[in-house]
Amino acid sequence: MILEFTHADELQLLALLASAAVLLILAGSLRLPYPILLVLGGLVLGFGPGVPEVSLPPEVVLVGFLPPLLYVSAYFTGLRELRQNLKEISLLAVGLVIVTMVGVATVAHAVAGLSWPQAFILGAVVSPTDPIAATAIGRRLGVPRRLIDVVEGESLVNDGTALVLLRTAIAAAVTGSFSMWHAGWDLVLNISGGVAVGLAVGYLIRRIRRALDNPPLEVTIAFLTGYFAFVPADVLGVSGVLAVVTAGVYMGWYTPELTTVQTRLQGRAFWEIFTFLLNAVLFGLVGLQLRPILDDLSGTNGWSLVREAAIVVLAVLLLRIAWVFAVTGAARMVAARAGHAGRPWTHAAFISWNGMRGAVTIAAALLIPLRTDTGAPLEGRDEIVFFAFAVVLGTLVVQGLTLPGVIRALGLEADESGLEAEEAHARIRAAEAALERLDELASESWVADDTAARVRGLYQFRIDRFAARVDPTGDGKIERQSLKFQKLRRELLEAERHAVVELRNAGEISDEVMRLVERDLDLEVSRLDS
Repeated sequence: MILEFTHADELQLLALLASAAVLLILAGSLRLPYPILLVLGGLVLGFGPGVPEVSLPPEVVLVGFLPPLLYVSAYFTGLRELRQNLKEISLLAVGLVIVTMVGVATVAHAVAGLSWPQAFILGAVVSPTDPIAATAIGRRLGVPRRLIDVVEGESLVNDGTALVLLRTAIAAAVTGSFSMWHAGWDLVLNISGGVAVGLAVGYLIRRIRRALDNPPLEVTIAFLTGYFAFVPADVLGVSGVLAVVTAGVYMGWYTPELTTVQTRLQGRAFWEIFTFLLNAVLFGLVGLQLRPILDDLSGTNGWSLVREAAIVVLAVLLLRIAWVFAVTGAARMVAARAGHAGRPWTHAAFISWNGMRGAVTIAAALLIPLRTDTGAPLEGRDEIVFFAFAVVLGTLVVQGLTLPGVIRALGLEADESGLEAEEAHARIRAAEAALERLDELASESWVADDTAARVRGLYQFRIDRFAARVDPTGDGKIERQSLKFQKLRRELLEAERHAVVELRNAGEISDEVMRLVERDLDLEVSRLDS
């Protein structure tokens, strides 16, 4: 099949791409997380004259977009942080998902008149969170790292919990029967099966990559690992989300012993650009979904539907706040009995206001079948899809735009001293290991005495510099000396770069040689702070 584009189609595509670029530029200048602006921009563009109707197939999100995004998020999530925050993450990713499903179902049944099966479907659809906007704001304004770890860890797991519950709710709606025992067993089987598949895939990928020394191929395999975990788990009927998350955490732990310098450099650059582009496309498409959703609701009382959607959004917000504060209060009571202070209320307030939803909610809503097993239309489907979009839009706008003010009001500050201390410890230990190795190699014929002395001096200066960073009694002399050296080196490296570009412009060297030298100069600049 050959796709044919008219000039009008090409102009429409150009307009959409240009609009997306403008929105991304505005997001930076307005200091807004780009997901919020892209959703709002997509919503407005969707009703623009001449803009084609864009429908987002749910399979594209769940099978096309979700596996690599989940994998890279899990890959960069530290196993230590997951262990430290396991209790909080579990209470949010499992407990809160169930509470949200039941609470939203109760509200939707009472307010919107949805049947109980339909209401539980809606509750499952709107229960998973999306952390992209929240973490972007948190990092920019300086939120304690542990809170970011909890929010990201929650989103990694709650997608799997929500999709398992959604499958159970859809089965009850289309068949007309429900078994609590079967639902509980299905949840346990999905979780344990997904983890098992993820571990198996991670182990297999680890064995394969150990034998490779081809950076582009290794990065490609890393990109495909999310699919390698998701697809077999989905075929087996277990949680593909948890399979991907497990494989990502597993590979994140073992990758340092499998990769070369080139693979790590290329991999980081690939994932940074890829995740940005994929998220940008995804949130832009989410914004474009309102028009086809409203088309399916033609003939429905619009204002009544908006009122019901607002109540559902409010229920989603309040349920999270109530759950987080209730759990925090119980934890503080237990801690007080043990003589500890417990988690601060300000931390609970931040987490309770980080319930933004995203593309997974839209995709889950679109997964709802059109008909029951008897062939009759599944009533309430269009309303459920509309309510789901309202929750995505409402949480992104209300929570996303007010979160900076909430952070400032709570007085949250990044625990930079702890991070700096860890970094200093790592760099000092690395320099000490280098000096130990230098002592072992000093007697080798190829190690010149003056070279060894110069290298030893560089590493000793590095040790002294990072030790002084975390020394509260230090006078800052070493750090000032280091900053002056970095400034000088940057000036000299920039002069080198200009000279190489001038040689290329004069035709004395090729572009290939220029890029080769420029890459080495860029690497030197990038490591000046280390």
